[in-house]
Amino acid sequence: MTALSEHTSAMKLGTVTEEFDHAASAYDRLVAANPGYHRDLRVSARRLALPDSGRGLSVLDLGCGTGASTAALLRAAPRSRVLGVDSSQGMLDAARAKRWPEGVCFQRARAQDLTPAWVEAHLGGPADAVFAAYLIRNVPDPDAFLAAVGSVLRPGGRLVLHEYSVADSAPAGWAWSAVCWGVVIPAGRALTGRSDLFRYLWRSVREFDGREGLLDRMRRSGLDMVRSAPLPGWQYGITHTFTGRRPPAPPTRTGAAAAGRA
Repeated sequence: MTALSEHTSAMKLGTVTEEFDHAASAYDRLVAANPGYHRDLRVSARRLALPDSGRGLSVLDLGCGTGASTAALLRAAPRSRVLGVDSSQGMLDAARAKRWPEGVCFQRARAQDLTPAWVEAHLGGPADAVFAAYLIRNVPDPDAFLAAVGSVLRPGGRLVLHEYSVADSAPAGWAWSAVCWGVVIPAGRALTGRSDLFRYLWRSVREFDGREGLLDRMRRSGLDMVRSAPLPGWQYGITHTFTGRRPPAPPTRTGAAAAGRA
């Protein structure tokens, strides 16, 4: 795990949400300028591997922002129910302004504060799957976030993290810095009038877990079947899909006895 700078830590404790509020009106234009942004989200959403197009399944879309990840989930699992969650009111307002099919809704909350009771109230039970794009890097305590996710996933439910991670690869780190300082930060400043969020984006990725570090963090949280896969295109080695599963509940003694007699 990479040590976080004082500035990055301070942003995660509250300022970053305010910056997302400010950038919300321009956010869709910003990400549309990133080749492969929406395609990569759809690839990671498919890696949830939800059966039967998600029929009867409930998915938590944590850090849903303006709804790009929500749309990716609906492409991968059009029959699922999706609850988008974000701490930024501005981003949620932008998401809610779009047209969505029945079964999609949005709620404001901090992902690391989710509890089984909160998810029960909004989904009617544990989530069958959790998708979190570009989120774990932004929470103040990634371990607390993973613990919260584990508490609201049903046993056997799957988690996908779609995230930047460059600490294990010097070339990926150099490419990330070049793109941020050459394109992302100037474009963000031009569209929003300030650059704090985009400078934070660059810094937070450079300081975040490497791929192996995040996989270890997921295993320590109790997830199994933990693995990662790269995304194609210019972000190869920069953006990854991280998958894991909450272990299934052990069989009850009655069920085990019945299985033994079968």
